[in-house]
Order: sequence, then structure tokens, then C-alpha cells
Amino acid sequence: MLGIRTRGKTVLAGVLLAALSALAVLVPAATGFAQESGHHGGEATLALPDLKSVTFAGGIDGHTLLLFGLAICALGMAFGIAAYSRIRKLPVHQSMAEISELIYETCKTYLLQQGKFLILLWIFIGSIVLVYFGSLAVTGVDAAGQIQRGFPPLKVAVILLFSLIGMAGSYSVAWFGIRINTLANSRTAFASLTGKPYSCYAIPLRAGMSIGMALISVELLIMLIILLFIPGDMAGPCFIGFAIGESLGAAALRIAGGIFTKIADIGSDLMKIVFKIKEDDARNPGVIADCTGDNAGDSVGPSADGFETYGVTGVALISFILLAVREPMVQVQLLVWIFAMRIMMVIASGLSYQVNEAISKRQYVNADKMDFEHPLTRLVWLTSFVSIALTYVVSYVLVRGLGDGSLWWKLSTVITCGTLAGAIIPELVKIFTSMHSRHVAEIVTSSKEGGASLNILSGLVAGNFSAYWLGLAIMALMAIAYGVSTLGLASLMIAPAVFAFGLVAFGFLGMGPVTIAVDSYGPVTDNAQSIYELSLIETIPGIREQLRSQFGFTPDFQKAKDNLEENDGAGNTFKATAKPVLIGTAVVGATTMIFSIIVALTEGLKPEYVANLSLLHAPFLLGLIAGGAMIYWFTGASTQAVTAGAYRAVEFIKRNIKLEGTTKASVQDSKKVVEICTQYAQKGMFNIFLAVFFGTLAFAFIEPFFFIGYLVSIALFGLFQAIFMANAGGAWDNAKKVVEVVLKEKGTPLHDATVVGDTVGDPFKDTSSVAMNPIIKFTTLFGLLAVELAVSLARQQGPTLTSVLAGIFFLISMGFVWRSFYGMQITGTSTK
Repeated sequence: MLGIRTRGKTVLAGVLLAALSALAVLVPAATGFAQESGHHGGEATLALPDLKSVTFAGGIDGHTLLLFGLAICALGMAFGIAAYSRIRKLPVHQSMAEISELIYETCKTYLLQQGKFLILLWIFIGSIVLVYFGSLAVTGVDAAGQIQRGFPPLKVAVILLFSLIGMAGSYSVAWFGIRINTLANSRTAFASLTGKPYSCYAIPLRAGMSIGMALISVELLIMLIILLFIPGDMAGPCFIGFAIGESLGAAALRIAGGIFTKIADIGSDLMKIVFKIKEDDARNPGVIADCTGDNAGDSVGPSADGFETYGVTGVALISFILLAVREPMVQVQLLVWIFAMRIMMVIASGLSYQVNEAISKRQYVNADKMDFEHPLTRLVWLTSFVSIALTYVVSYVLVRGLGDGSLWWKLSTVITCGTLAGAIIPELVKIFTSMHSRHVAEIVTSSKEGGASLNILSGLVAGNFSAYWLGLAIMALMAIAYGVSTLGLASLMIAPAVFAFGLVAFGFLGMGPVTIAVDSYGPVTDNAQSIYELSLIETIPGIREQLRSQFGFTPDFQKAKDNLEENDGAGNTFKATAKPVLIGTAVVGATTMIFSIIVALTEGLKPEYVANLSLLHAPFLLGLIAGGAMIYWFTGASTQAVTAGAYRAVEFIKRNIKLEGTTKASVQDSKKVVEICTQYAQKGMFNIFLAVFFGTLAFAFIEPFFFIGYLVSIALFGLFQAIFMANAGGAWDNAKKVVEVVLKEKGTPLHDATVVGDTVGDPFKDTSSVAMNPIIKFTTLFGLLAVELAVSLARQQGPTLTSVLAGIFFLISMGFVWRSFYGMQITGTSTK
């Protein structure tokens, strides 16, 4: 072992030496660029135009029009709170409520630890913001022609404040998501006892809509406050600070939550094979940790991720409009139009949900059996069509006079490409992950004769095929948007195709509350099944009589279990459908953010600088290679954290599980498993975050166009890696569910094979793939500051300082890359 580690360090030293040699070659190019560049301040100096300068329908000025949006935000939050209150008041048996409260208390402890950790991570970001905005950002030129640098302390403090607000926003919506989901899970489990399936569907969806409406409304409220009440010369930096903060919060919570949940899930699932015990056996100390992880990973992560995605996409478009649109009046028209679209989308989602629920209730309230996927699919398509219709109506009312008079429908068509993607992508995902999918059926069939080996291979096939078809679908929709952008948008702005791509990402979120709702549906259905088993409700003396007298119905235990299991399969499917939508927004939206960097670095796309965005410019090509390397490192590092943590969890559970003479695992043992999950989640997240943080600084300091190539590369590599992993994992998950629910073969060799496949798919779908989204956006957003910091330092201090700093940052990043594997390597030493 010592020899292997020594050789490994020797190899790493060689890699570092080669990398530093490359740095020495590349940095002079960066310096030359910096000395010639006349770019002043970039995003730091973005100023919003006066929204009152343009009037819209009925003579209402833009500022007054958007004030109505505050009322819609208030209604959206009221919707979320009302749904929360209704769920809390639903009937539940004490045995189930106690389990859900234990899960919540465990989640709360986890979130408090994560909150402390986020503050530590914010210090790293805050220090860069402070240095750049406080002393290096170019703020203008004085009367003598001298460049002025550094914003006033008050302005820097406001930027830092909004970065904290952004991080706090991601954190708070994650907390709200956990609270409502841990109420809904026990209520869903209890409702299943009636034997009717409708409530098993309606409660999780109501919880999801509560999260979705509250999340989007809070996000929109904060952005409207910046837009309407922050002075124009402060708003640009505040938007950037806000976006960086929420991106930091989402990245950390997604990564840590994904690691936590899959350590617990694998540790719990493997016990079914080792000890031949049932799903969610109460004697298994890993089950409570698994339930906590369902919320930490599948509730906290998506809530924070959705909050960040919605905000960052908006900030990218705002930055583009301020940088690329020539006329201030057109800037106002586009800004007001974009925010009007966002307000309309909240209305469309709420309206569609109410209509869909009325239809579903009439269809299924008294039904003995239902297809749980059907009303969820209808909700997605209904919301899509309502959003598209309202997009054209509102655009006609607000901007029908924009440009030559035809741009209102052209802009609407571009957004529609994204809105359709939000419905088409889930349909494509279901082809590869649904319990009714032919790919899932093949995984089950191959497992019958080939065991876990062919199960895994068939899942890899499904993931690869899905990346092909989803990639083509995204390309086709972006191509349509590009085609429309060529029809007159060039008269208003530079690079209209980039604006079109940003609007496609914007359209992806056209039904944001519904996308979040169907994603949040999964953790509730998963927990509901676990709570049913952990409550041991079937064994409580006199339970039938108690339920009949206290709640007015006779329980049907077998039907309850069947409905919960089948509904969990629907939850798996729709968790899978939401992931590529969020991932797609990251990549398409990153295009717009990267363009903001390009505009800044090329002084408004001067040809002599734009020529460097070419394979003929070696640093740009090398940046493309570096981006791919980072994506594959990140995939391995996040999976390694799961593997190491799961090893410790399995080791502890196997040593401490008691199957004789007891009905439940001890609370102490369950808490120990949670402790193991938390320890490895935080350790893994810390290594990954700091490797990304210092890597971003290093690559930004090497050479500006190297860095642009790097950003383009992580977006494209990340897109296909994430889609492949998410859908392969979803296929493995539902293959196991088919064996359990349809074939009724739990405890058989076939079931064992699908469980193994599912444990491989767990970090695929819920750790590595889903964290690509916030990682890509955090890197791009932070890169806005990092590259300008590098250029400013090079211009002021010359090439030596930036060369040295690039080397130092790169070494630090590589140190955390090393730690992400060798610091978490499984050594076989027991953890007592």
C-alpha cells in the first residue's frame, strides 16, 4: 500500500510540474491581453435604466406595472402557506406522526450543521467579492484621465449583503421543503389505509405545489425588490452578488445532500440482500438515515437548486440586456417584458394546478385503482399549454410595438421553445425510466439470466441512449430559437442568437412551480412507504377498531402497501423527469452568462479579441480539455464520497443490527448512521467545493480565453454526463420497483440483482448528475468575478503576480482533488 501511494505521489508531482510549465507559457498571453484591454468594470458597473421612462398597455410605466408583480408574489406565497396549513391539519395516526417528526428532527440537525458550513464557504466567496469590488473593479475615469478603482464601502457592503440574501434564500426554501414534506409523508402513509389511491397522489402533489409556488414567489419577490427599489447604479452588482450567493447555497446543499442520501440509501438497501429482510424493516438502523437522506438529497437539493436556477437564469438575461442592447428604451421594454413573463408563469402554474386537480378529483376520488403517472403528466402538459398561450397574449399587450412590430411573436416563439422543452424532455425521460418503459423492461429481463452484471450493462445502455435523444431534442429546440432570432433581433442587439438561447433557458422554467412540484412528489412518496413500515401500524393491538372509531374507516393494509409502492414508482419517474430540465437550464443559461464574460473581455466583441475564440488560439483549446477533465474528476469525487461513506455505514449496520428479540432498531444506532452520513457528506462537499473554488481562480488567472474554453467545456461535458447518469440511475431504480410491485418477487435472486443495480444508480442519479447543475452555474457566475479580478491585477501589477497566483491557486485546487480520493479512500480500518 505504501509503495502504491508513493508512486501515486510521484505521478501527481509530474502532473503538477507539467501543469505549472504550461502555466508559465500561457500567463504571458493573459498579461498581454490585460495590458491592452480597455474593459472597465464589466458587470460591476452595470446600471439599470429608468423603468419609468417607458409606458406600456394603457399608459402604465414599467415601474408601476411591475409593482403589480409584488401582489402576485404575495398571492403565490399565500398559496404555498395555505397548502402547508391544509396538509398539517390532515388526519394522521400517532405512530406515523412520531416517525415523521423523528425524521424532521434529524433533518433539522443536519440542516443546522449545513448552515454553519455554508457560512464558512461564504467567507471564501466574500473575500473575493471584497477584494475585487473594494479595490480592483474599474469604476470610471476622472477629469485627468486617470482610471478610478474600487466602489465605496457602502456599495461593497450592499453587494455582500445580497450575496448573503441569495445564500439564505436557497437555505430557507430548502428548510421549508423539508418541513412540509415531513408532514406530507406521514399524512400520505395514513391516507393509504383507506385503500383508495387518490389521496396517495393528491397529498404529495399539494406539498410539491406548496414548495414550488413559495419558492418561485420568494425568488421573484427578491429580484423585483432589487429591480424596483435599489438605485440603478447599484442594481447590477446586487444582482450578481445575489446570484453568486444563491448559487453557492445550492451547490453546497445539492452536493452534500446528494452524498448524504445515497450513503444512507445504499447502506439501508444492501441489508435486504445480506439479511434477507424486507424493505424499510424497522430493525434496520439505516432506515431512519435513509428517510432523512430522502429529504436531505431529494427535497433540500431540488428546492435550493430550483431557487438558484430560477434566479441565475434571470440574472444572466438581465446582464445580457444591459451589455448587448443598444437603446435604453429597448432595455426597459425587454426587462419589463421578461419580468412580466415571470409573473405570468406563476399565475399559469397556479391556475393549471387548480384545473388539473378538479379533473383528477372527479376521475379518481372514489376509484379503487389509478395510474399515478397520468394526472402528473396531464398537469405538466396543461401548464405548458397555458403558459404558451399566456406568453403570446402578454407579449402582444406589452411589446407589440417593439422593433418592426413583429418581434412580440418572435420573442414569444423563442420562449415557447423552452416551455415545450419543459414538457417534451419529461416525456423523453419517461421512455427510459418509467416503470412502463421498454428500457426498464429490458433491465428486468436481462437480470433474470444475467444477474447484476447484465442489469448494470442494460442500465448503462438506457443512460447512453437517453443522452443521445435528449441532446438532439435540446439541439432542435435551440436551433428553432436561433432561426427565429435571425428575423429582426439583430437590429436591437449584438449576438441575438445568444439572447435566444437565454430565452430558451428562461422558457425551460416557464412552469417552474409545477416542475418543482413533480420533483418534490418523489421524496414524499418514498418516505410515505418507509413510514408505513416503520410505524408497525399493522401490529398495534386493536388498531382496526381504533381507526374505525376515531377516523371512521376500516383499514385495508394490503391495498395500502400496494398503492404506496406503486406511487413510489411514479415518484421515481417524475424525480427523473425534472432533473434534465434543471440540468438543461444550467447549460443553456450558461451560454448567456459566458457571453457576458466574452463581451467584457473583448470590449464589445472587437474582432481582434474575438479571433481568440478559436481552436487556432491554443489556450482556448486547452481550456476545452481542462473543462472535460474537471467534469470527470467531479463525477469521481462525488461518487467516492458516497462509496467511502456507504462502506462505513454498511460496516456499522452489519455489526449492530439486531434481528432477534426486537421490533425496532435503537434510536442511538439510527443516529450513529446519520452521523456517518453527515460526516462523509460534509467532508466530500468541502473537498469538492474548494477544488472547484481554487480551480476557477487558477484557470481564470491563466489566460482569459483559456477560461472561456474551460467554461464552455464544463457546460457541454456536464450536460451529457449528467443526462446519462440521471437516466441510467432512474432506469435501475424503477427496474427494482417493477420486480417489487409488478412481479412481486422480493427476496429472490432477481430482486437481489436489481437492488445491486439500484445501488449503482443511486449516486448516478441523485449525487453526481444533479450536482452538475449548480456546479456549472456557480463556476460561471464566480468566473465573472474571477476573470475580471485576474485582468485587473495583471493590468495593475504586471505578469509576475498573476503567474504566481495562478500557480498557487492551481496547486491548492490539486491538493483538494488529491484529498477527494486519497483522503477518503477505503482502507478497511473499522470506525468504532
